Amino acid sequence: MTDFKAQTRRDGDAMNTRPETSRHRAEPAKPASALSRFARNFGATGRRTAVVAAACAVLVGVGAAGQASETSARNAAAGSTTAAPTAANPLTPLDFERVRADNQVPTTAPKVAPKPAAKPAKAPAAKPAKAAAPAPKAAPKPAAKPAKKPAKKPAPVAVNDPAGAQAYAASKLGSYGWAPSQMQCLKTLWTKESDWETTATNPTSGAYGVVQSLPAEKMASAGADYRTNYRTQINWGLEYVKDRYGSPCEALNFHYANNWY
Repeated sequence: MTDFKAQTRRDGDAMNTRPETSRHRAEPAKPASALSRFARNFGATGRRTAVVAAACAVLVGVGAAGQASETSARNAAAGSTTAAPTAANPLTPLDFERVRADNQVPTTAPKVAPKPAAKPAKAPAAKPAKAAAPAPKAAPKPAAKPAKKPAKKPAPVAVNDPAGAQAYAASKLGSYGWAPSQMQCLKTLWTKESDWETTATNPTSGAYGVVQSLPAEKMASAGADYRTNYRTQINWGLEYVKDRYGSPCEALNFHYANNWY
């Protein structure tokens, strides 16, 4: 008999737990491929690592597909300008932060802070009304020229005209119903009183004029010019003689007796 020696395993070699396929003694051994050698040398630890890697790849693929579909829907709705994967850009960038956030299930709904009530819009302050422009001042009217005072009429001047006064008295006798002979009595009477002067004045009594009226203002009833006009004085005197004595001769007789009439 041949002695059987147990073959020791080198350190680092993976334990081959799978039973090798038995082959016929007469069948020649086939050369092992690289893949078979890798699988044979790959131990239990390598298989577990491969399983974990495959599971991670599946999760990443699922997340990438979900993100791609969500991104496409969001871009289509909001009009996003992010380019879709094309032949030139076959890979869609993955948003790992969003995938991680989407996979997390929130325990409680986030509290939404209440929006502050909108403040009422302030009405714009009214602008103060502009002061009205002052009305233009009217040009001052030129001062009215004082009306010219009418020139004063020269004061009438008394005219002493005894002949004219006697002629005027003689013309008035007929209007009183007296005869022309009454003129001689009248001439004597007023010659004794004033000499037929218009301005004759008695220095003692103040009697004035041809007929010596006392006071002189009595003759104003015959006219306002009684101081300067012998006609006005004669008109008043004839009325006085008629009313008091009836005729010039009767007045002369009274004068002789009393030295006045």
